[in-house]
Amino acid sequence: MKKFTRFLAWSLTIALLTSASILSAKDKKDKNKEEGYVFTPKIEIPCTPVKDQASTGTCWSFATISFIESEIIRLGKGSHDLSEMFFVHHAYSQKAIKYIRYQGMANFSEGGQAHDVMNLIGQYGLIPEEAYTGINYGLTYHRHGELGAVMKGILDKSLETKNGFSNKSLDVLDATLDIYLGKMPESFTYQGNTFTPKSFATSLSINPLDYFEFTSYQCYPFDTLVDLEIPDNWSHGKYYNIPMDELIQIMNYAFEHGYSVNWDGDVSEPGFSHNHGVAIIPESDPKNMEENERLKWEALSEEEKSDMLFDFTKPRNEKTITQEMRQKTFDKFQTTDDHLMHLVGTAADQRGTNYFRTKNSWADDSNDFGGYLYMSEAYIRLKTIAIQVHKDAIPVPIKQKLGLK
Repeated sequence: MKKFTRFLAWSLTIALLTSASILSAKDKKDKNKEEGYVFTPKIEIPCTPVKDQASTGTCWSFATISFIESEIIRLGKGSHDLSEMFFVHHAYSQKAIKYIRYQGMANFSEGGQAHDVMNLIGQYGLIPEEAYTGINYGLTYHRHGELGAVMKGILDKSLETKNGFSNKSLDVLDATLDIYLGKMPESFTYQGNTFTPKSFATSLSINPLDYFEFTSYQCYPFDTLVDLEIPDNWSHGKYYNIPMDELIQIMNYAFEHGYSVNWDGDVSEPGFSHNHGVAIIPESDPKNMEENERLKWEALSEEEKSDMLFDFTKPRNEKTITQEMRQKTFDKFQTTDDHLMHLVGTAADQRGTNYFRTKNSWADDSNDFGGYLYMSEAYIRLKTIAIQVHKDAIPVPIKQKLGLK
């Protein structure tokens, strides 16, 4: 009996310790859950479902089309799924001409900028996705690796033969685009009506001249139109260069008045995690450290560095971003035009930090936020290359200063 009593006491002790351990683990899990990012929406701009650019570098078309789709909703014209590949097809044709004219020294890649779509709308109009999917190669998703290699081969071989501007290589390139993406229709039937691409754009009240782009760098004069020197600005579009604070002012004004923002920027930072749905500039980001900060950073162990840098389980302290920091990272190619995305609102985390709700084009099942992510204001301040907005989304004092109507 005594042995049994001792055994019972021992068993109860083990049970209590196990229970305490389980409760401790649960408490820790609950604490981590509480510490995780909790976003409270502040402003939400209506937008269409998330799409997938898949295996292509055509974010410029996906982001800008998403932006235009929200504009169409704002204008009271309903929700429409527009074709991104309509603009990709046209853009490749125009890039090819420049590539030949510049004897192979121009950029011929999948990338582009927001104004490329607006320019092409002015020339060719718009078309719905159901009338032109841009997939003519037996897949259900976009993949342009082979297409890009074939087109580049056509153009390079034309230059190699030194036949000058015969146009034949361009004809072959356009035929290649038709083979891979499909031949673009001159007219189509949509929702019971027959349109041309231009009449369709007119029916949706989209005027590409109503949209302006802004950047913010000290290497250009402020309050002037500049040719932003980034590789994907192949068409040499012009941007208004304004101070960083005014760039943020435009964005906030746009959201407060029911407009969304088309965003171009850098997504190569350690603080950018689409998987976690967060983009921040942590104080410990080594890419943006001053010399004294870097020395302290390098003295840490690898485990300490990893914990500080890649901890997305709770809100973090972030750097205060200055105009000088923007310029420094731009000059050192630490801020590059990696990606375009559509900003569709604002939110705050549980610490009150401001974020911009961002619609990405990496599929709706690419993270736990349905393909969206939240970029902090610090991230936006440092890593924004440029933005595009409707003219009425610009605060009046800034419009007057720049001479915009």
